[in-house]
Amino acid sequence: MSDTREADKKEYNDRLRPAIRSHQRTPSGSRDFKEATKRDALARVAVELERLVSTIPENRRPLVEKEFAGFKNLFSRFLAEQGPSVTWEKIEKLPEGAVIDYNTLETPTTDNVHHMLDKLVVVKLNGGLGTSMGCKGPKSVIQVRNELTFLDLTVQQIEHLNKTYKCNVPLVLMNSFNTDDDTQKVIRKYRGLKLEIHTFNQSCHPRINRESLLPIAKTGDVHSDIEAWYPPGHGDFYESFYNSGLLQKFIKEGRTYCFISNIDNLGATVDLNILNLLLNPEPQRSTSEFVMEVTDKTRADVKGGTLIQYEDKLRLLEIAQVPKEHVDDFKSVSQFKFFNTNNLWAKLDAIQRVVEQGSLNMEIIVNNKHLGDGLNVIQLETAVGAAMKCFEGGIGVNVPRSRFLPVKKTSDLLLVMSNLYSLSHGSLVMSPQRMFPSTPLVKLGDNHFAKVKEFLNRFAAIPDLIELDHLTVSGDVTFGRGVSLKGTVIIIANHGDRIDIPSGALLENKIVSGNLRILDH
Repeated sequence: MSDTREADKKEYNDRLRPAIRSHQRTPSGSRDFKEATKRDALARVAVELERLVSTIPENRRPLVEKEFAGFKNLFSRFLAEQGPSVTWEKIEKLPEGAVIDYNTLETPTTDNVHHMLDKLVVVKLNGGLGTSMGCKGPKSVIQVRNELTFLDLTVQQIEHLNKTYKCNVPLVLMNSFNTDDDTQKVIRKYRGLKLEIHTFNQSCHPRINRESLLPIAKTGDVHSDIEAWYPPGHGDFYESFYNSGLLQKFIKEGRTYCFISNIDNLGATVDLNILNLLLNPEPQRSTSEFVMEVTDKTRADVKGGTLIQYEDKLRLLEIAQVPKEHVDDFKSVSQFKFFNTNNLWAKLDAIQRVVEQGSLNMEIIVNNKHLGDGLNVIQLETAVGAAMKCFEGGIGVNVPRSRFLPVKKTSDLLLVMSNLYSLSHGSLVMSPQRMFPSTPLVKLGDNHFAKVKEFLNRFAAIPDLIELDHLTVSGDVTFGRGVSLKGTVIIIANHGDRIDIPSGALLENKIVSGNLRILDH
């Protein structure tokens, strides 16, 4: 254990086990003491990870060692970092042309589309569970429209592309250890379709005890104690995609770009205009290795990540990176006009380069968790969009709001199940009857509407929302059939009260409160 720091660094970059330098502990003040304890923490974690690897079957060890090397890299950076990762005064104004208006993009000619699509890979981030919406298993198997799930809609979209343009765009799912088994069972039903589906798993990292800074896992068998492990955020995509061998396979096939998005964003469909921008850039533009789709920020999006120019590169700025005294500036719609939709386009050979160079230094998100047994743990995560600064020629494209339609809560589910949208080959299209392109703002009370099953039981049928601007529902409220909601509607049932909105009711700019029961007799 007496290798030099440079050797340590090289071993990290080569994804080998980093050697830990031995240190004479002669602290001469609190800073030296902190440094010594940090070095000690890194050494102890390395020993503990070695022990966990020794409990794993031989055939699985190489992959786990690669994942643990990634974890040790994150952990050593976590120990080294102090304070916010951005110096606020260094943020520059976005340069001219850094963000391209989607409406200025050219639409490719039909005869070109077939060849363009053969250069594309579609990646969906599929590591999340449906627990926040009260569902078991992967979030992607929640039914969102006409008894079709997120995964069904994605598969329909890509199969339609392949049939229409006689091409072969593959779908790649990045699963986590939480979602892989269930996803593998579900995708069997798509075997007869004109679609290649590939899966790989993102890394599995050990949760760390907040006090001891040691892994809480007793063995390397993840499923024997699933609470001791976590998937390290979607920023792990690049390394895991590389480690799976799929990246190299697609490069060999002559594919050039991948389109990455969250599986619960129903607006994230393959966009031919953006693909054309990448594959056929204007003569004066250099090749873009990375594109982030951004959209105009509204008051509902003030916490969303934004695009900034920093140290001569475009990069993602998340609220967690912002010094406390500047959080209000960050939330300002006038100072930061755009927010990140997490629809990203990345060049495949550039992903290969940054992984092999070890130059992915995405900001670390420290996620504090409180486990059921009372234990406080930390999990170190990264965000997929934060890699933008590691690529060359990164640009933003300011896309219509329709490309950002995430379903995070049942209030989002209400919108996508309603007559605001129709379904066309797996894509949601906003009704031409709606006067404005913005979606209504909907807030449903957590106590009665947070879980999908409860939510569905409260609607005999989804109301007509075509002319709705704002809906707030709180308390024990149910809706009959054929209800129409227009303008601003607020329905508040106080504790112990219940409100049944009768079938056929039209509520326009109304506040309903108190108690309204409709009983069968």
